[in-house]
Amino acid sequence: MVSTVGGAAERKPVVPARPPLGRWLRASPTGLIGLALVIGAGAGLGAVAFRWLITTFTHLFSGQPDYSAAGRVAHPWFPALGPWFLLLAPVVAGLVYGPLVQKFAPEARGHGVPEVMYAVAERGGRIPARVSVVKALASALTIGSGGSVGREGPIVQIGSALGSALGRRARVPESRLRVLVACGAAGGIAATFNASLAGPFFAMELILRDFAAESFGAVVLASVTASVVGRAVFGDVPFLDLPPFTLRSPVEYLLFIGLGLVVGACGVLFTRVLYLVEDACDALWRGPEWLRPAVGGVFLGALLLALPQLYGVGYPVLQNALEGRYLIGFLLLLLAGKIVATSLTIGIGGSGGVFAPSLFLGAMAGTAFGIVVHAWLPGLTASPGVYGLIGMGAAFAGSAWAPITAVIVLFELTGQYPIILPMLTAIVIATATSRALGQDTIYTLKLRRRGVDLDRHPDSRRLAGTRVEAVAEALPEPLAGDLPLERAAHALAVSGHGILPVVGPDGRYQGCVTARAVAEALAGGSGGVAGDLAELPPLVTAQSSLADALTALTDAPGTGLPVLSGEDRLSGWITHQAVLTALEPDAAR
Repeated sequence: MVSTVGGAAERKPVVPARPPLGRWLRASPTGLIGLALVIGAGAGLGAVAFRWLITTFTHLFSGQPDYSAAGRVAHPWFPALGPWFLLLAPVVAGLVYGPLVQKFAPEARGHGVPEVMYAVAERGGRIPARVSVVKALASALTIGSGGSVGREGPIVQIGSALGSALGRRARVPESRLRVLVACGAAGGIAATFNASLAGPFFAMELILRDFAAESFGAVVLASVTASVVGRAVFGDVPFLDLPPFTLRSPVEYLLFIGLGLVVGACGVLFTRVLYLVEDACDALWRGPEWLRPAVGGVFLGALLLALPQLYGVGYPVLQNALEGRYLIGFLLLLLAGKIVATSLTIGIGGSGGVFAPSLFLGAMAGTAFGIVVHAWLPGLTASPGVYGLIGMGAAFAGSAWAPITAVIVLFELTGQYPIILPMLTAIVIATATSRALGQDTIYTLKLRRRGVDLDRHPDSRRLAGTRVEAVAEALPEPLAGDLPLERAAHALAVSGHGILPVVGPDGRYQGCVTARAVAEALAGGSGGVAGDLAELPPLVTAQSSLADALTALTDAPGTGLPVLSGEDRLSGWITHQAVLTALEPDAAR
């Protein structure tokens, strides 16, 4: 706009128009920050409400703040029943949450984290909003009535559903929606356990399975916001109140390696028993699904009657074990009982997490291990509680294959920094042991049983049934092994692939040579022939699936790879473009 002042023309600066709110939220980095803050606050409030629900239902069904610490006592409202009310509590709760879950949100059944992982990997982060409400009620009823599960799985699913709902409301793209789901998960963990560092690493290592800078920043902000909300209500204190622990001798590091082996194996055992019991419940149950938690609650109640320490999450029992209040025989009994109780709770259709049970198992196994080594080497070993504390992190790492999260979670839950080095030792060994004994974590095994493999590229899962021979192209002219590098450079430049196979005088495949390797050799003044620079890239055969070929192409230089038949003979050529062309019909559908 131009105005005239005193006969002189003055041009006013043009102020750029602000983008609409929707576009700002969908595309701007600051928009992502704003959404992360809102989701963090919402997840923090959700965690507060969820813990209140658990406390309320625990009082309602048991008459105690935490029945696991009360012993086999009667319900104060029904003293005539004595401890036999434990047979009824899971049944009554099952009659409430069984129909609720079956009618409104079947995905709220189980431990929650695999469902979030599936939503992020396969559904672009889309989680129905009703899941958060149903999951909160079902899990609180399950835990409050004695279900031997944890609250981390439910709060992850609750926070993730909140993040997904807000992201879909703002119509953000799928890549950003996945980040918002992780923000909700991190916020829930942070507020529930007063663990502002553990929340982001849990979300990044287990939910997103990626540590990109932009997503990490948003997840951290959501976690910090949720922690502020949680601390305003619960206070700023460590989740477990333990006496200071110290080591006695460097020799103990060898013992911590043994602890990692033992507890890592316990993590694998827990995973296998969990799904074995779930399969048994599926095979035996013939009635309607909504009734399954109530009928199964009879068996869960009988187990709680025998071992009331298994009631609910069981953190007071865990703390008693670390403080040395149980003998080794009772520790092993609690270890076996917790595996069965948690597996039964999930198998009958209960709702709750497996993180807290993993910590419980690690504490029992680690303390029992500590009692043995302390009796063997009393002057060189710390108190058994140290081994129990380190066993907690090792058990979770062995179950979830999340060593970074395990270290940070355990440090924040306990505030015990002096044991960080032995903790790292045991956690790494436990993770390696679990990987050697099994192919999946306690979370990913549930998805693999549904036919979902998170370790494959998303497109790879769609290409697993197609063979390379169906889309292989004609083989480009291979290089002779004795071809001078100058002529090899010309052939590579003309081919346009950046990589060509090398064959010997008998026509057998010797490997591949890249344009970069030839250029570097010529620039360095070294002569030679193509065979001198031949290297073996990832192997692709005519019978390989396109999924395997895609992985090989991703890891290899150039735009293609040779296809081999029997006896090191070349039969064709596979390229990225061929794989993409094979994807097009699926994409169109």
